[in-house]
Amino acid sequence: MGKERLEKTLQQKQEGNRPLFIPYIMAGDGGLDRLNERIQRLEEAGAAAIELGIPFSDPVADGPTIQEAGIRALKNGISLKKILDVLEETKKERTIPIILMTYMNPIYAFGIKTFARAGKEAGVDGVILPDLPLEEENIIAHDLQANDIAHIRLASLTSPEDRLKEIAKRSEGFLYAVAVTGTTGAREANEAGVHDYLQTLKKHSNVPVLAGFGVSTAKQARELSTSCDGVIVGSKIVDLLHREETEYIKQVIQETCQPLHKEEKPLPH
Repeated sequence: MGKERLEKTLQQKQEGNRPLFIPYIMAGDGGLDRLNERIQRLEEAGAAAIELGIPFSDPVADGPTIQEAGIRALKNGISLKKILDVLEETKKERTIPIILMTYMNPIYAFGIKTFARAGKEAGVDGVILPDLPLEEENIIAHDLQANDIAHIRLASLTSPEDRLKEIAKRSEGFLYAVAVTGTTGAREANEAGVHDYLQTLKKHSNVPVLAGFGVSTAKQARELSTSCDGVIVGSKIVDLLHREETEYIKQVIQETCQPLHKEEKPLPH
C-alpha cells in the first residue's frame, strides 16, 4: 500500500515502452454503490492507477464536465468521509493504486491528521492537491509522509524552469504535468510548446511524468507520451461513464497503452 506500491505499479506498467494511462472519475457520480465496480472495470481495461475526484462546491481547476459531475455527486449527499468509508470497505477487492484529487477545504473540514490516517486505512496511495502551492506544503506534508501517502505535485506550462525543477524534485509517485493553460476539459489538439515543457520536466524528474488536462483521444495521448510517460484523462472519461459507454473507455485505454514505436515522435510545434 501507499507511495511504494504506486511507484512500483507504474514502473511495471511501463515495461515494453508502454504509455501509462490514469483515468479520473468523480467519486459518487452515479452513486457510491457503483464506485468499486467502476474501479475494477478500469483496472481490467489496463489503467495504471485511478485518480478519484472528491466532489467540492468550488473546484477552481475543474472544467464544466467535471464540475457537473461534482454537482451531481454533492446532490446525492456524497462526502469525503463516505468516500473513504467505501474505499476502506472494498480495499481487499482491488490491487490498483488509488489517488485522491481534492482541495484543501474538505481536508481542513475533515481534519488534516484524521484525513491522512483515514486515507491510509482506506488504501489510498497518493493525493493531488491543486490549490496547495509549494510554499504552503508544510501544513500537510508530514502527515502524508507518516501515513505513506504520495504527495503528487502539479506542474504548470506557465511556470519558469527553476520552479518546474523544484516541483519535479519534490514530486512523489508521479509528476502531474498540466498540459494546457486553463481548467480541465476535452480538447481536440495538444497545446503549442507542450513537448518542450514535458521534456523539461522529464529532464528534472525522478518519477514518471504524466500529462493531464485536455487529453481526450488515444491519438492525443500517444502523441503526448512521446515526450513523457503517459497521460491522465478526466473529462472524457467522466462524460463516457455518465453516458454508460464503458466499452469505448476500454478501447481508448487499450489503444493508448500499446507499445510506442521508434517512428512515433512529437508532431511539429
